[in-house]
Amino acid sequence: MLLSDILMLMLCGSISGFLAGLLGIGGGMILVPFMIMVFNHLGFNQGVVVHMAIATGMATILFTTTSAIWAHHKHSSIDWKLVASLSPGLVIGSLIGGSEIFEALQTSWLSLFFAIFIVYTSIQMILNKKPSPGRGLPGSMVLFSFSLFAGVLSSLVGAGGAFVTVPFMLWCNIKPHTAMATSSGLGFPIAAAATIGYMFGSWGLPTLPAGSVGFVYVPAVACIVALSIFTAPLGAKMARKLNVAQLKRIFGVLMLMLAVFMFNESRKAFGF
Repeated sequence: MLLSDILMLMLCGSISGFLAGLLGIGGGMILVPFMIMVFNHLGFNQGVVVHMAIATGMATILFTTTSAIWAHHKHSSIDWKLVASLSPGLVIGSLIGGSEIFEALQTSWLSLFFAIFIVYTSIQMILNKKPSPGRGLPGSMVLFSFSLFAGVLSSLVGAGGAFVTVPFMLWCNIKPHTAMATSSGLGFPIAAAATIGYMFGSWGLPTLPAGSVGFVYVPAVACIVALSIFTAPLGAKMARKLNVAQLKRIFGVLMLMLAVFMFNESRKAFGF
């Protein structure tokens, strides 16, 4: 990689780490568009660029969420019982989605899928719908089914799951700051299982560049993590100072900006 590529990845890492702590989004989805630009600049095979960007972004979540989790845990913001309830389904779903399903999706459809769910996330957060006052968490079977679905979905778009888990927790009347902090705790099992799926599901592909372990590009992970682990606690600290409406607007607007980029990537991959 050139120095300019390294600096861009480190800058993106610092931003994604801050946002991971602030919004509980893990930072992976933020990184994908920028890594696509870097990987294109490096001349990687177009058939694997989007897959590699998503998988590499997810791998960085292992480190950024660890830093964010510790920052939130010190202030008792994470609902660990909910993390324990959702984690088994998230791990199984992420392993399934991150292996065979992920590799089978073509770049065009993967980019489109990524963009659609970003739009869904942003609309949910910007509209700020109020849940029914009497609504609470569902039973164990419903929680497992939801977490299984969330794990598959998260692994396909390279996200720590907050775009699904945060709206779900808010719908269940969990306090917004608790929901966003808890999503950091949920991001680790998702990232760990999905990353394993990405690495072994694509092992030995001839189109992958040197430095890759499956779809995960290790040099990019190192550049991003170098700063993200330090900025994640700063984001977590800021999260406790902002009100709920501000957090949701930040989340929503950010996702819409990324959606525009990914729709364009999908258009190019389809040949339009």
